[in-house]
Amino acid sequence: MNSFFITGTDTDAGKTVLTALLLAALHQRGHHVLPMKPAQSGCTENIPDLDYALALSGIPADPALKALMAPACYTPACSPHLAAEMENRPLSLQHLVDAYHTLCPHAQSLLIEGAGGALVPLNRQETMLDLMTELQLPILIAARPGLGTINHTLLTIQALHQRNLPIAGFVFIHTRPNGSDFTEPDNARTIAEFGQTPWLGTIPYIPELDTPTPIPFSKLPAAAQSLTQEILEKIIP
Repeated sequence: MNSFFITGTDTDAGKTVLTALLLAALHQRGHHVLPMKPAQSGCTENIPDLDYALALSGIPADPALKALMAPACYTPACSPHLAAEMENRPLSLQHLVDAYHTLCPHAQSLLIEGAGGALVPLNRQETMLDLMTELQLPILIAARPGLGTINHTLLTIQALHQRNLPIAGFVFIHTRPNGSDFTEPDNARTIAEFGQTPWLGTIPYIPELDTPTPIPFSKLPAAAQSLTQEILEKIIP
């Protein structure tokens, strides 16, 4: 089972875009793959990150499985632990682990997208890092490419190494237009060297993805599809 856990160096580092692109590329290859968003805040009539990934990939949303793909949804747009407290609906690590194991038989691969960064709390005792430790899946790190990313990304790598978690690599993601600067190549090299973690590539800003409801993967520019497949080849040859 080629499953991965996608974490980020921060909120809005590009986790959802990376998850959705890889999900779509795997689906295009013919893999039976499903997304999972263990904890999602900011839910109103939909589940933003999960629905985004399903829309881009074109994978049908089976209502019977959606409760397992998104087992903990909250309305307040804040950290999951606080959202759970505000709604008086406690969030437990075991609930998320149970949902993952129940979902596993329904797919060849799962792409699990975390919330925020590695140390985002699930409750007052457990964090997203504890969930990663329980699942023991290879980790993909979504990171910003510009100034400041060296520190943020190396701290994330350090936290994962302290738990002896396998890291598949890190990906730079441009979530805004005109985000490139001259430090980007050295940022990738420095993180890879100090973190002993492979840099898998950089996803440029793709206007078609900068929307709550993206167009299908097959309609993205050919360069974006090709780049996604190249990143995928590095983790699933």
